[in-house]
Amino acid sequence: MSVFPVAPLESIRAERSSIKWTRFPADVLPLFVAEMDYTLAPEIVQTLVERVQASDTGYLDGPGPLAPAFADFALTRWGWRVNPVHVHLATDVSVGIVEALRLVVPRGGRISITPPVYPPFYELVEEVAAAAVETLLLERAGTWSLDLDALERTFASGIDAFLLCNPHNPHGIVFDRETLEELARLAATYDVFVVSDEIHAPLTHHGVTFTPFAPLAAAAGARAVTVTSASKGWNVAGVKCALIIAANDDTNELLNRLPEEVACRTSILGLHANIAAFACSDWLDTAITQIVENDRLLATLLREQLPAVIYHRPRASYLAWLDLRHLGLGDSPYRRILDDARVALNDGECFGPGGRGFARLNLACSPDTLREAVARIAALVARAPGAPAHGPDHGPALTSAA
Repeated sequence: MSVFPVAPLESIRAERSSIKWTRFPADVLPLFVAEMDYTLAPEIVQTLVERVQASDTGYLDGPGPLAPAFADFALTRWGWRVNPVHVHLATDVSVGIVEALRLVVPRGGRISITPPVYPPFYELVEEVAAAAVETLLLERAGTWSLDLDALERTFASGIDAFLLCNPHNPHGIVFDRETLEELARLAATYDVFVVSDEIHAPLTHHGVTFTPFAPLAAAAGARAVTVTSASKGWNVAGVKCALIIAANDDTNELLNRLPEEVACRTSILGLHANIAAFACSDWLDTAITQIVENDRLLATLLREQLPAVIYHRPRASYLAWLDLRHLGLGDSPYRRILDDARVALNDGECFGPGGRGFARLNLACSPDTLREAVARIAALVARAPGAPAHGPDHGPALTSAA
């Protein structure tokens, strides 16, 4: 049974105008872009209405009350003591990443990333006029992790910055403290500036420990910033507000050089929505409960109807990473599923090397939507020539992160 009452897809499509509901025709199930189907927390709705009724729609020049609001959330949730002075504004996480990198990466510099990874990372590196240096995630026995040995070789070759995705998108990996401590040590040793994208951290699943990177970087003497927002955890991406947080005083001096327009372009409605969100832990916990239930449901549905799919189950976020290479749907199973099953996923090939034949699926929907999506894909596979009857020979059809 759904924890959140979710309106029928036809009703949501009629009311919402974001790309999730307008990019594809109405007969396509939209399970691609990272937006929730759930309704907003009432506290966020009330805050936005109050701000508009007060005609409070002007410009910003700093985080103001958002800095202590996030600091309270980070301390309560993760034990991270954030100095509010170290908190800066950006329009969204992508803008925060680009503006932070511009402070340290010279034109033509080199930025390390770890694919398969969030596709816009490639675009953000281009925006900084730098080159992306790829160090693939390490896959062993169905689990994925940072390849620290390969990263050390990459850092030693001369790298200006490293883009950390923590938790990692699309796999939902929550890196353990020891891994992040070693990464901080490497960054300090080779003087690599780390930008940690922690936008999915509030969505860490129950019973899993999320470790913020900034305190570890500070302890190791590494230069680092964290970029985050309430946008994913509370589904408020469209109100446009994010935070850039310095790991220490020296890095904060660097962030003090951000152009004034970085804060000014942030939405005042987004700032107040973020303040309200970081106080809505009950709503967040309920959302996580629903996401975890949907994760379990998807695992069961795949086992029963699509055993050839290998599901790398997330430990954070509402994004499911699926290995579709054994379905018999050709080189682009994503395209076949979109065209013939009318289910829109994210094409794994867009996530960089290692992603071909994979797809990302959005779990933040109703259980009935998941059931319909799997049924459609299973029907397509059954019609495909040489459809597999069982999972791949090299391992189980599911890998559990729980």
